[in-house]
Amino acid sequence: MKKIEHLGIAVKDIDMSETLFESLLGTPSYKREEVGSESVITSFFKVGDSKIELLQATDEKSPIHKFIEKKGEGIHHIAFEVDNIEVELKRLKNEGFRLIHEKPKMGADNKLIAFLHPKGTNGVLIELCQEITEED
Repeated sequence: MKKIEHLGIAVKDIDMSETLFESLLGTPSYKREEVGSESVITSFFKVGDSKIELLQATDEKSPIHKFIEKKGEGIHHIAFEVDNIEVELKRLKNEGFRLIHEKPKMGADNKLIAFLHPKGTNGVLIELCQEITEED
């Protein structure tokens, strides 16, 4: 794993939260996009070499909606950047980690993503992400 790529924060109102984080960080969001496969709208902020990702559910079936219903707004996941997500998933599975996704899928911000189950990571949802390049 190369670095913490971003922290994902579950929010109820992305417009209000963008305004809050723009004031907090002193910089505007650089990207907002909808990820249909996850039923979320995301908004990204750069903070040094890392990022903050705000996530708002677009429907009640969204994992973010379920998270907020259960735990309220707050940190949802930690994402780690990897060079080769398929190799890393295989390594982690061999180490005994429980995978939510056996294979990577398209995520926000031009990334392939996969999640590890929080039951095997001290209750922390872990995301792996790999930048999509032309050769991928």
